[in-house]
Amino acid sequence: MPYLGSEDTVRELRRHLSNPNVQSDPLRYRSSILKVIRAMSQGVDVAGLFSEMVKACATVDIVQKKLVYVFLCSYATLNPELSLLVINTLRKDCQDPNPMVRSLALRNMVNLRLPSLAEYVEQPLSAGLRDRAACVRRVAVLGWAKLHNLQPASEIDAAVVNELYGLLRDPDPVVMVNCLRALEEILKEEGGMAINKPITHHLLNRLGQLDVWGQCEVLRVLQRYRPQSESELFDILSLLDASLVSPHPPVMAATLSLFLVLCPDLPAVSFAALERVRGPLLAACGSASRETRFTALCHIQLLLRSLPGLMGAHYKRFFCGYAEPAYIKQRKMQVLVELVNDDNVAMLLDELRGYCTDVNADTAQAAISAIGRIGRSYSDQCLQILTGLLGLQQEHITSAVVQTMRDLVWVCPQCSDTVCSALEGCEETLQDSQGRQALLWLLAVHGERVRSAPYTLEGFIDGVRGEASPGVKMELLTTTMRLFVCRPAETQDMLGRLLHHCIEEETDMCVRDQALLYYRLLRCGMEETRRVLGGRRSEPSLGVLIGRPAEPISQWASSFNTLEPLKQGAGETETTGRASPQHVTFDLDSDLSDTLNSGAEELDYVCLEERIRCPAVPHCSPQSLQAAMQLVNIQTLAFTAAHASPWRVYLYTHAQQAARSALILGQLLYAGEDEDEDEAGLSEGPSPRGREEEVKVTLKQRPRDEKALQGFLSILTAVLHTLPFNTH
Repeated sequence: MPYLGSEDTVRELRRHLSNPNVQSDPLRYRSSILKVIRAMSQGVDVAGLFSEMVKACATVDIVQKKLVYVFLCSYATLNPELSLLVINTLRKDCQDPNPMVRSLALRNMVNLRLPSLAEYVEQPLSAGLRDRAACVRRVAVLGWAKLHNLQPASEIDAAVVNELYGLLRDPDPVVMVNCLRALEEILKEEGGMAINKPITHHLLNRLGQLDVWGQCEVLRVLQRYRPQSESELFDILSLLDASLVSPHPPVMAATLSLFLVLCPDLPAVSFAALERVRGPLLAACGSASRETRFTALCHIQLLLRSLPGLMGAHYKRFFCGYAEPAYIKQRKMQVLVELVNDDNVAMLLDELRGYCTDVNADTAQAAISAIGRIGRSYSDQCLQILTGLLGLQQEHITSAVVQTMRDLVWVCPQCSDTVCSALEGCEETLQDSQGRQALLWLLAVHGERVRSAPYTLEGFIDGVRGEASPGVKMELLTTTMRLFVCRPAETQDMLGRLLHHCIEEETDMCVRDQALLYYRLLRCGMEETRRVLGGRRSEPSLGVLIGRPAEPISQWASSFNTLEPLKQGAGETETTGRASPQHVTFDLDSDLSDTLNSGAEELDYVCLEERIRCPAVPHCSPQSLQAAMQLVNIQTLAFTAAHASPWRVYLYTHAQQAARSALILGQLLYAGEDEDEDEAGLSEGPSPRGREEEVKVTLKQRPRDEKALQGFLSILTAVLHTLPFNTH
């Protein structure tokens, strides 16, 4: 937006530029042009000076030419007719004896970006490709790419394309790289430039002459080439060997990516390449650039998926520095969790304990979560640290510890006694809703072991009118109901008060409906209430699934040296069970079998449909369901909206096979009570009461492995039976 007073400014500048006395003095004339550029950069609309600036470009002063060209390129699209006036000057400059003037004229002729001027630009660009000065050839090559981008529908002359291919052997390395970029842009619709054996070996032999970004460009283009024989493959790998340990991280990453593309059927070569880049990656983790450090850490996590012990001896390199930003500290802690073994567990836990009191709350919570993940294998040491952190009585630390203990007890039920004894009195420190929900869940599942559980619940119930979180209220209802089943005398009065408030006074419909559900359940009798609420508290067999098996390199090779590892890591910084599922709009009329059968031409898949009788699933909160799935490495894709009928959950996971990883897609479908009763009335089978508690599970796996699919179904069934009974 132009500044106020811009008209006076433009009038004054025009007066200076048109003054013959100023034009006769080169320094004063250049100073006036500089004032125009300064006004333009400050937001003043100086488009009215276009004619005066066109006249000013007819000079031998290179500095003045550059200033004028900056102006012309900025306002050419607003004055396409007046821009024709500058073409003759630019074409004349393209024949100037000074190569700097020629290259400057070529660059700005293309940067005018006016399709009507394309016919005037082609001849100077063609002459520029054969110019004796390398700087002019560099500009001319990229000029053809810009011209094609300006008119994508028009075809570039085949003679120009052939000339660009010929310039791949130009003695100037920058011209060669610019030719690669130009050909990739011009031939984009044809899949890019053609890569054959002579071109490949020529580019590899000249790799050492290029700068960092030139090497990366060559290595990226060479990923499309496939060697014709094994001997040629190893010749190429030998030429790339020096780049694999390059001190420049971009070159090292691009080279390793090319290695992985060329050797999909040679796992030994790929693993050897991963071993070789260990040193450069560790050096990148110590770079002065924060961005380089973060990117290196993300790619190290990718490598650890196939080589878990790759960085085991260098775990101290991932200890956090005091001045490092929080996102780097959190990523380092994720790597440290992957490197834990019997030899270093004590030192790693001691280091993570120090991070738990970091001034940044997110970093402290990430450290506590890391300790919890290690606790699935080393529960005693981790529980000792977590219990000690509760004594600090800091709100964010206590909340993170309680949530971590909840996740740990789910997987390792042998920890429940220690956790129950540590919960005494921590409710006074908890203020956030996630921490209070975790505490209430623990009291619901193991309330009979916590002596002060009724008194803790009484404090929550007394303050229920001031509670703002519906999630806490629903968890409180479930906890009070489950505690009433095992300790009725101590909780009967509290339960009555809570149900009365939630039914008569509560404004949130989810809370009110859950209270009505529990009230009607109690009227069915204690035996029925105990049967519904008495689900399994944990599944000890799930603990063996926490450790991630080594994946084949082909699983992630295509995402190496891209932004994908950075995006994947972003979701892992959130601790398991803390994130709320995203309610994604989905077409409820489509069934999973229809979606998956879209690729029916591929026969290497297997489908499976089963019904699981699980009364808690249709009433389970999304938070609990997602937390349960994440504990066994099952990822949720989408949920239907709350209280929708039918209610669906879409999920996926990867099952490890001998040679490759199989993808399993799944759908949980609860059709609703009314639809189930209609279906049961039309067919022989279970009673409507039994049908309404069934969830239809539809699975599809590719490639085919029925044994792994049956194993996944058994694990999924075990997870569903551990879910708490909670209104959605």
